[in-house]
Amino acid sequence: MVNKTDAIEIIHWAFDHGISVWLDGGWGVDALLGRQTRPHNDIDLFIELKHRDLFIKILLEKNFKEVTKSYTTYDHTVWKDPLDRIIDLHTFRWNSDKSIIYDGMEFPGNTFDGIGKIDDITVNCINAQSQVEFHRGYEFSDKDIHDVKLLCETFNIPVPEEYKDKIWS
Repeated sequence: MVNKTDAIEIIHWAFDHGISVWLDGGWGVDALLGRQTRPHNDIDLFIELKHRDLFIKILLEKNFKEVTKSYTTYDHTVWKDPLDRIIDLHTFRWNSDKSIIYDGMEFPGNTFDGIGKIDDITVNCINAQSQVEFHRGYEFSDKDIHDVKLLCETFNIPVPEEYKDKIWS
């Protein structure tokens, strides 16, 4: 589990080394909402590819070990420490047109224009519309329904068709 104190600590490891982060996943949703709405198994961090080696060095110094998953790629790794804190690490690069290249796919640069808060820390996030879009196209869980419902209500985003019967039931 990654609680609020853990999330803040992990984010500061990056900040203290001049590394910008963008939150995705559950902590990204809660940062956009400005409050923690549910427990989190992990924290999803996007960092620029140029900082990958330094951030991994920091993780290793903090006793994190890489955990290989079926979806592990060079740009998407998972790290776990002895306290069972999990970091889902995503690395990307900016294209010359300010779009984002992540895991061989291109995304609009404004995908990363979300701003959120965890306590008194302002953090960059995947924006609310993109968060909702990234919750589509797979078999979703109760936490996904929770996150999509809150994002759609708070940011006046239309509920995706595949979520409507789950959110309104």
